[in-house]
Amino acid sequence: MIDVDGLVVRYGQAVAVDDVSVDLPTGRTVGLIGPNGSGKSSIVRAIFGAIDRMRGTVVVDGDALDTLSARERAERIAVVAQEERTGLPLTAWDSVILGRSIRMSGWSRYRPEDEAAAEDAMQRAGVAHLAQRSVDTLSGGERQRVLIARAITQGASHLLLDEPTNHLDIRYQHEILALVRSLPLTTLVVLHDLNLAARYCDELVLLDKGRMVAIGTPDEILRPKLIASTYGIGARRADTENVPQLTFFPLPDTARTEQ
Repeated sequence: MIDVDGLVVRYGQAVAVDDVSVDLPTGRTVGLIGPNGSGKSSIVRAIFGAIDRMRGTVVVDGDALDTLSARERAERIAVVAQEERTGLPLTAWDSVILGRSIRMSGWSRYRPEDEAAAEDAMQRAGVAHLAQRSVDTLSGGERQRVLIARAITQGASHLLLDEPTNHLDIRYQHEILALVRSLPLTTLVVLHDLNLAARYCDELVLLDKGRMVAIGTPDEILRPKLIASTYGIGARRADTENVPQLTFFPLPDTARTEQ
């Protein structure tokens, strides 16, 4: 479980995150949604300590983040950042087994249990057949699966993902999020696609201009009036198999002005 309380993040004079509090319950998938510039990625980075907090606390399984060493943080929190090419001559296997490096000391070699963990993770992520392929020759969806396999190999109990479906086609978007949802981890994921968020998240946190607008289930958050007031876009909702799905349309200029 991760508890975030009163989080404030600034870049110079600009406030990126303004007094956000959110709990990530054990074993649940929580989605961060909101317009561009609403602070989603900054919250993720603050939770694993990649950027400084001006104020607020982050507590991981009862321990304050600030009391944990970099190694202890990595043992508890795995991170899948936005998909990017490494430029390094790594195979998929090399990339995945790197997840075990936090559990090794000095220049020690990978143990049989490390290799077994990597093999299991690649099987679960559906990338075992890519083991000897260069990471930079893989498609976007394949690279994301490799990164998720590395996160699984890491053995952490919490998973943070920053726009894991960015630039992926529809099939891979659903496959990646279905995989993430199936993992027995506490998960926080940044998503732009509200329909994907509705299908794969247990809870949603809606942000705007660095502040939390609302938190609740997809059914509670994905309401046309709330979406219109936050995003400035009209929305119609139709539930399919109890999953909210939205279609969008431009608002009249008068409606945007009134907001």
